Amino acid sequence: MEITEKKAGDCTVINITGRLDTTNYSVLEKKLMELIDAGEIRLLVNLSKMDYVSSSGLRILLMALKRISMVKGKFALCSLQDNIKEIFEISGFTNIFEIYDKEEAGLKNF
Repeated sequence: MEITEKKAGDCTVINITGRLDTTNYSVLEKKLMELIDAGEIRLLVNLSKMDYVSSSGLRILLMALKRISMVKGKFALCSLQDNIKEIFEISGFTNIFEIYDKEEAGLKNF
């Protein structure tokens, strides 16, 4: 898994490439918590290049959403591939997260 970030106005866009699973979820957890602790509370996570997400990966995304919600920030996802979107639908996470088809649409809502 590779994680990159970029600023887009007052929002930070996180790009995840590859697999998010039990072998590497702690890397994403650390990155997200560091950003939130540094005051970055407007995060858009682009999943266009994510191939797979395990339950551990879903848990980290949910944990970040809850943490940002506590400080009145915003956390959203965008550009889910069909197989990733199916995992979110099956787990019920499409009802929990704000999900946008494209990064540009997500940024417009920040």
